[in-house]
Amino acid sequence: MEKNQNSCSLEDKIISTLKNIYDPEISIDIYELGLIYDIQISSKNNVKIIMTLTSPNCPVIDNLPMEVKQKIECIKTVKKVDVILTFDPPWSKEFMSEEARLELGLL
Repeated sequence: MEKNQNSCSLEDKIISTLKNIYDPEISIDIYELGLIYDIQISSKNNVKIIMTLTSPNCPVIDNLPMEVKQKIECIKTVKKVDVILTFDPPWSKEFMSEEARLELGLL
């Protein structure tokens, strides 16, 4: 299914916003850290984000998904945001971008 220009630019705005949200324990944004599993945008600009945390015991389990929801809702063309937290599959270092691994000295 081909995306129209509008949804593509909205996806870019969402990714840009996610890259400005940082894991408080690791100074890397949640997108590069691999915490965002999926971004779905409906034709009506409803957004669904499936994300995880580095561990189920993460101290920001209540705050981080709420921060994601609030910041994505601030994008003008977004109508509704659902953030779904999952631990399946569990997060691992392999989900991190090359840039994030390099920054943490894992490469």
